[in-house]
Amino acid sequence: MSPSRRLTAEGIGSVLLAATVIGSGVMAERLAGGNTAIALLANTGATVAVLATLIALLGPVSGAHFNPAVSLVQALRGALPWGEAGAYALLQVLGCCLGAALAHAMFGLPLLQSSGRVRTGAAQWLAEAVATFGLLLVILGHRRGQDAPWMVAAWIGAAYWFTASTSFANPAITIARSLSDTFAGIRPVDVGAFIAAQLVGALLALCIARSLFALEPVSTGTLTQSDSQDDASSPLRT
Repeated sequence: MSPSRRLTAEGIGSVLLAATVIGSGVMAERLAGGNTAIALLANTGATVAVLATLIALLGPVSGAHFNPAVSLVQALRGALPWGEAGAYALLQVLGCCLGAALAHAMFGLPLLQSSGRVRTGAAQWLAEAVATFGLLLVILGHRRGQDAPWMVAAWIGAAYWFTASTSFANPAITIARSLSDTFAGIRPVDVGAFIAAQLVGALLALCIARSLFALEPVSTGTLTQSDSQDDASSPLRT
């Protein structure tokens, strides 16, 4: 698969994922009548559905990362060249930010916003580390490519509810959500700590996965065609 096609897939997937997370939050809050639990349930359902769909659709093209933490871990494994990992991360962040603007446009909101929603404190940072740890453990440990869409989506759906942070688990999404003063938002000042916690969780997952699943480092220079296809169809990877 050509680099341009992989990067295009990552960009499009990131736009649609962020638009869903933020847009469904806007719709949910409008229709929930002040019931935060109902709003979060609707936000969760939309995110789970689109995540599973995008992974199944774009996984064979780019690996369906949509997440700089996933691309970083794959580069550390040797499964993704560092230059391409950097390009993935850039497209993921830009795509998610465009997705936030797209969601605003669809609901007639100002395109450029800054969130005022407070999300900070040790409990939320721990929650982000746990959410990202579990996400990467699923990505690195699943056995069959066809299981990735439902397993990743199921983890994120569950983590929406059992973590104090509602499971951002993605630096690109975190940045994009800081640009939306809506249900899914996060204050820009809180973003750095969330991303740091996410990266800690991702790196811990890589360490654990290496022993738990006998995960071996991958050399990008020696990948066979079959290996490359397996990597593409398994999100390496809301």
